[in-house]
Amino acid sequence: MTVSVASESRREFHFAKPFRIGREADCEVCIPNEYVSRHHVEVAFENGAWWIVDLNSSNGIFVGDQRFKRISIVQEIAIRLGVQGPSVTLEIARETPKERLPVGSQTIVGRYVDRYFGKAKGDEQVGEHTMFVRQAFARVQTEQKRKYGIVIAILAACFLGAGTYAFYEHRELKKQRAMAEEIFYTMKSLDVDIAKLEGMVQNSNNQSAGEILRKDEASRKQMQKNYEQLLKTLQVYNPKMTEQQRIIMRVARIFGECELDMPPDFLAEVEKYIKYWQSSGRYASAVQTAKDKGYTPTITKELLDQGLPPQFFYLAMQESNFDPYVSGPETRKGIAKGMWQFIPETAIKYGLKTGPLVDLRRPDPGDDRHHWEKETKAAAYYIKDLYSTDAQASGLLVMACYNWGEGQVLPLVQSMPPNPRERNFWQLLAKHRDHIPKETYDYVFYIVSAAAIGENPRLFGFDLDNPLDGLESK
Repeated sequence: MTVSVASESRREFHFAKPFRIGREADCEVCIPNEYVSRHHVEVAFENGAWWIVDLNSSNGIFVGDQRFKRISIVQEIAIRLGVQGPSVTLEIARETPKERLPVGSQTIVGRYVDRYFGKAKGDEQVGEHTMFVRQAFARVQTEQKRKYGIVIAILAACFLGAGTYAFYEHRELKKQRAMAEEIFYTMKSLDVDIAKLEGMVQNSNNQSAGEILRKDEASRKQMQKNYEQLLKTLQVYNPKMTEQQRIIMRVARIFGECELDMPPDFLAEVEKYIKYWQSSGRYASAVQTAKDKGYTPTITKELLDQGLPPQFFYLAMQESNFDPYVSGPETRKGIAKGMWQFIPETAIKYGLKTGPLVDLRRPDPGDDRHHWEKETKAAAYYIKDLYSTDAQASGLLVMACYNWGEGQVLPLVQSMPPNPRERNFWQLLAKHRDHIPKETYDYVFYIVSAAAIGENPRLFGFDLDNPLDGLESK
């Protein structure tokens, strides 16, 4: 396989095995370009053909004006990494026949080889010595063919057995991976149903709904055990991963993302935002404020009461650093206020009263948004509504909706199929990346990285304990 990258100085690469193209230095073809994702494309040989596969890149791969997720290489193909990105040409190299070396029959050694070891030509007359040499050589050849035939047959049987076993192992792992994904997304669908049933039970004390809820919760726990077992079998949390990376993966699952279905550069992206937190004192200051003011137990309880991951605690930290009197910038929807930064419209929708200073960036004693207990309860209900309807139990999608606003992100979300496998943050990025503000993208990764740090702050270099320790279960 020959790869040519069009740039100021054309570069060529040659490969005989799968390789990746991307911006990161660990890619076999590294292209430092703003339109190229960290790991943009993988080229692999499958089922007798070379395939180009998009690794969930931000800008996609294009042939002409057509975007593809995967495309085969027949002989030669030119792709573009993003609409305005660099062009890459991939060509399957043709094998050139090796030149035959001239038979040494015209040399002295060649003549001896022909005389003693060559085949007899018709009624050729040879001496007794030559005839004995030829007969001895023929017997040696026959014996060697018999021995090597047995060896080759044994080796062939071994290779066939190893190949059959490897194929079986690969097929079984593929089945188990598919089964694990199916269990995960069934759990997420069940999470949506459970959330809706909890609302019915709370609002009407419906006994039959309560019975169904208990059965669904029991099924959810069993699925969780099965999923955990499959993750161990598949070695998803492999020994090569650092403890920090394992924590990031677990937090992503807490927020409703499948470990087996995350983009390949997800860990590196979260680690980048962890470094942002490490470079300032904001994280430690905000957590200490929540602890000193007694916010943490109340926030955690309200989230758990709605069946939500308590790690949404870090959404309030990203919004306000736990300052109940903060006011956001003026927007077309009004001024957001309070620890959870509710705009007036959302505040009223969830039972909060706005005050006489609603249009001013000033604390307002008459505005319920500055009463953090009231706003926290309203925020838990709001997040629950997003979680159980439009976001389909995807915590990262909830964050995007919360930040960007219902009127902006929800139409995009609602255009996606209403099931957790096809309606999550990664699918939103894949389908609508160009429409999503950088602020929203940063917002999601700041919260995920903050939650990862919170699981073991000291492991990430913070002189703190887990702020949710002992509060994460009802």
